[in-house]
Amino acid sequence: MSEPLISVKDLTIRFRTDEGLVTAVENVTFDINPGEVMGLVGESGSGKSVTAKALMRLNAGNTRYDPKSRIILNLPDGPVDVFSLKRDAELRVVRGGAVSMIFQEPMASFAPAISVGKQMIEQLLIHTDLSKAAARDLSIEMLDRVGIPDAARRFDQYAFEFSGGMRQRAMIAMALSTRPRLLIADEPTTALDVTIQAQVIDLMKDLVSEFGMAILFITHDLGVIAQTADKVAVMYLGRIVEKGTVRQVIRDPQHPYTRGLLSALPKLEDLEAKLTPVPGDIPSPLDRPAGCVFQTRCPVAIPGRCDRDVPDDTNLSGGRSVACHVVADSVKQGMT
Repeated sequence: MSEPLISVKDLTIRFRTDEGLVTAVENVTFDINPGEVMGLVGESGSGKSVTAKALMRLNAGNTRYDPKSRIILNLPDGPVDVFSLKRDAELRVVRGGAVSMIFQEPMASFAPAISVGKQMIEQLLIHTDLSKAAARDLSIEMLDRVGIPDAARRFDQYAFEFSGGMRQRAMIAMALSTRPRLLIADEPTTALDVTIQAQVIDLMKDLVSEFGMAILFITHDLGVIAQTADKVAVMYLGRIVEKGTVRQVIRDPQHPYTRGLLSALPKLEDLEAKLTPVPGDIPSPLDRPAGCVFQTRCPVAIPGRCDRDVPDDTNLSGGRSVACHVVADSVKQGMT
């Protein structure tokens, strides 16, 4: 079996604050293979974006990574230890080179005093060997492919002249134009209407097929994940609680949190059915629960155990895993 494109092992991230060290991500492990789309889902505050930014070393200066944390990017020239990169020139491989990112807030990705086209050309000149004329042609082509009308004219405009949805599409075009090996897409379709959303998703699928590009797709929308991803990791308060193929996780969720997320979705076959939200609120990272991080909201938590012991990953058939004491007990009972 070939090596994964990127391998994340025991990723733990803490932020230094006035209140002390806050754990944002804890013992996160996953692999993404070339040409594979992995969905990362969970509520706001689950640590999804912090995890994604760690792959590009973009978290703030007050970030503390656990010494055991490892991120290895396997490229044709050899493996790259992301945490060993120090100088700006070295970091370019994970900042717009082999890895690109579509951020949640498109306005933060564009300098307001520089035209969108000039910014697209600049990053292509840094990360590719294209001439300026070829970079311009490719940039206009990508703007057109993500559905921006009159792309050649829009190319010379500024971000504030674009609508919110158009800025989002321009950001997607800029991220895709370098043909990265890994695209990190953080809520890339949030500001788009359904027709443009479908167009962008189709574009991403085409690029996966055309270039073997892998995607880490971060979203709250399990419907989008069902359309785009090959596998999915469900994240809650900094920990991955369930991993598996999309078919496994969507059709047969095992962790109580995953079941709660799916129960909260409207059902087209029963429009009269009431939505069932996950009870309670996600705790603050400053006040992480002992034991299982989900135990304060879990309908099947085992008193004296779930509130005391951190669950290990239980490996199920088909390569999926679930971090849950109840699931672990069920598997053990099935073996006896």
